[in-house]
Amino acid sequence: MTLISRRRFLELVLGLPVLAACTRRAPEADGQILPTTPACGDGDDATPPQTEGPFFKPASPERTSLVESETVGTPLIVAGSVLGTDCRPIAGALLDFWQADDAGVYDNEGFALRGHQFADDQGRWELGTVVPGLYPGRTRHIHVNVQAPNVPVLTTQLYFPAESANELDGIFDPALLMDVRETADGQRGGFTFVLDAS
Repeated sequence: MTLISRRRFLELVLGLPVLAACTRRAPEADGQILPTTPACGDGDDATPPQTEGPFFKPASPERTSLVESETVGTPLIVAGSVLGTDCRPIAGALLDFWQADDAGVYDNEGFALRGHQFADDQGRWELGTVVPGLYPGRTRHIHVNVQAPNVPVLTTQLYFPAESANELDGIFDPALLMDVRETADGQRGGFTFVLDAS
């Protein structure tokens, strides 16, 4: 299966014409082509795992928006899908997100900017949040656990393109870059998680 046929498959079956693309481009000002994201149909090319870090908390609330009345920062919508390496959507996959706030601080007392949700019957998901701030030693990122039924949890992190701190972050992986674009009211990002669910 070629890259083009995978893209067409995703567009037709999942109805995600923008998010289903298996390649991403950096902002036009950069003029660079980013490496392809792990794509379904590429055998062992599942989304790479990354460290959980010290700030994970279990039992986050179920919600699709992490934004509360007191949340400050640049609005961000991230959407995508969860697929198997065979390109089939994984219905009901669990996605648990956590991140730092606009100032680069994690809420370790409560559940601010923490939450989980389940992908729909086509493997699609959408998260409302804010762009995370920086803190020493790390670039901007969002943590996520993704789990399909009867499959081990994928723990990984999502990154932002065109961040100068990416090159300085010791665990940054370009395969985990989101496709992020400026919108009239913030930013919108996309990412497709590919799980080895065989």
